[in-house]
Amino acid sequence: MSTTTKSPRKLAAAAYHIARDTLPEHNSRYSPKKFTQPQLMVCLALKTFFDTDYRGIVQILDDCPNLCKVFELKTVPHFTTLQKASKRLLKSSWARKFIESTVRVVMAKRKTVKLTALDSTGLQSGHISFYFLKRRYKSKKQPLNNKMTRWPKMAIISDTSNHMILAVHMERGPGRDAGHFKKILRKLPDDLVVKSMAADAGYDSEANHQHAKQTKNIKTIIPPKIGKPTDKLPKGKYRKKMKLNWDRKSYGQRWQAETVFSMIKRNLTDSLRSKDYWSQLREVFLLAITHNLLIILFSFQRAFLQSKNS
Repeated sequence: MSTTTKSPRKLAAAAYHIARDTLPEHNSRYSPKKFTQPQLMVCLALKTFFDTDYRGIVQILDDCPNLCKVFELKTVPHFTTLQKASKRLLKSSWARKFIESTVRVVMAKRKTVKLTALDSTGLQSGHISFYFLKRRYKSKKQPLNNKMTRWPKMAIISDTSNHMILAVHMERGPGRDAGHFKKILRKLPDDLVVKSMAADAGYDSEANHQHAKQTKNIKTIIPPKIGKPTDKLPKGKYRKKMKLNWDRKSYGQRWQAETVFSMIKRNLTDSLRSKDYWSQLREVFLLAITHNLLIILFSFQRAFLQSKNS
């Protein structure tokens, strides 16, 4: 399992370095010049790192001037400034570019990923603890899950060799995973070649196998188990081939995606503070970005610092 850094200073340095290569200094020529967009992006990453809200990260930065010096922040922004920056910097296009930038740091000159893992997980939302809900409905005949009808669901495609997130998608659960298969595939970096992708039976669909092969030339490794159990071979071309030539060894690496979710929930958070869809989407983007930054710092610290100083 990959290990992540626990140092906010190192995180701020990495985020600032990558943000300056990804984001323009200012949104427009008429924007206030008090803060740069890379500096605000670092503040947002630190907010996720400390698992706090906008007011909380402002107070932390105010109490830690040495941390602010790492990314040349002379004045701590107001929490509303960070709220507005979040809406601007964490749009799908910018968030995707930032994730791609973190991937390039790890990939260096490589353009090919041999094996990836696709999976999704549910996140908590709100202020009611799961323990309270469990106790509240312990004596009820109605199952607990029926009381939690909608929740944020985070889907990722990760590199099984290093646990880096290559693409991320967020939607509201419950729902069949196969429905967002094509959407998350479109979010893979354009210059990245993915050879194989392992996913659980929730993504099983002849259309998904076909889409992955024809649009990205990706070999999918998904157990063809959707539908009524039968001894007969699946009718579809790709599902039939999957049944006859099952790659058990590669599919065994699918759990690496579950490891990524475990790392996110242990090191960052397992719940979202926002209530509406778009705010939750931005939080999920920040989780993915911060997770990648933490892995970069621990696994590639020497190479990263050398490239920064050159």
